Amino acid sequence: MRMRKTVLTTIAVLCAGGTVAAGAGVTVARTSGAPALTATGWTQVGHDVKSGVSGLSVTSRTDSTYRVLITLDNKRPGENRIAQLDYRAGESGRTTTVRPLEWRGGAEPIDVEAIESVPGTTDEYVAVSSRGLVHHLEATEDGKAVQVRDLSPLPAIGQGDDFESFTLVSRHHKLAAVWADRGEGDGRPATLYAAPLSFNQYGESVFGRVTKAPYRAPYPTRDVRHASDLSVTDSGRLLIASASDEGDDGPFDSAVSDAGSVSLDRSGRVRLTLSRSPEILRKFTGHKVEAVDCVSGSDTAVLGTDDENAGGALTTARICH
Repeated sequence: MRMRKTVLTTIAVLCAGGTVAAGAGVTVARTSGAPALTATGWTQVGHDVKSGVSGLSVTSRTDSTYRVLITLDNKRPGENRIAQLDYRAGESGRTTTVRPLEWRGGAEPIDVEAIESVPGTTDEYVAVSSRGLVHHLEATEDGKAVQVRDLSPLPAIGQGDDFESFTLVSRHHKLAAVWADRGEGDGRPATLYAAPLSFNQYGESVFGRVTKAPYRAPYPTRDVRHASDLSVTDSGRLLIASASDEGDDGPFDSAVSDAGSVSLDRSGRVRLTLSRSPEILRKFTGHKVEAVDCVSGSDTAVLGTDDENAGGALTTARICH
């Protein structure tokens, strides 16, 4: 199996609401108040509480068809945790059969909330559970299972943290991770974390120095989880999904906002900048978006929902400029 042995030394700088969390020389982006558009064209991929999409990674694309790896936040033994599907975008979008994959190399995880492809590979992934457990995965050659190479906790977990989001950023052969505690309502903003990340020869995740900053979503405003997932575009823009959850039967509401930017220089330093006024890019009324992945080489994101008793659905949106 291929494994990168890059050693990363990175300085992460974050700011939110004009407050510097670490370091100096931070640029605070200001965004316009352009009106947000409402998305349509959802394609159902599950019809009950066990089939919602808690995380997704686009593994390949052919024209308007996307091969997608999804996670499901199931908790009981024997329930599906990870699956593969093909999704054809458009108003008449449809999927092939959702194909569950076997989870090998360790106990079944509880509440997997995010998954990300490891840049530079075709068969490696990082999945993260709500408790902050990091699963470094490798797809088996027959495509029927994923094998756990390493299990370790996220660094710097805060009291009460509940994670739903995780992404990887690769520039100049350097790698960084960005993730977030989801937050809850007015009393608890999301906490964004950033750190350099590498994998040693045994596949173990090695995180560098962690910095963090609070984030409050501009929308929704009721029963909000400020960060239900996040993704970084090719140009370095940081997109954060936020969702309103009033119970297993909803009502649900979501939005994706331009929350700032992420950059890595050739020396491995990473800078994560949060906007004082995040711009709402798209609203998703009636759905709880818990997964967003910007497709490299395009302006398109594939989004997934965990609508609890109503199951899960996928759509695309051209928001990754």
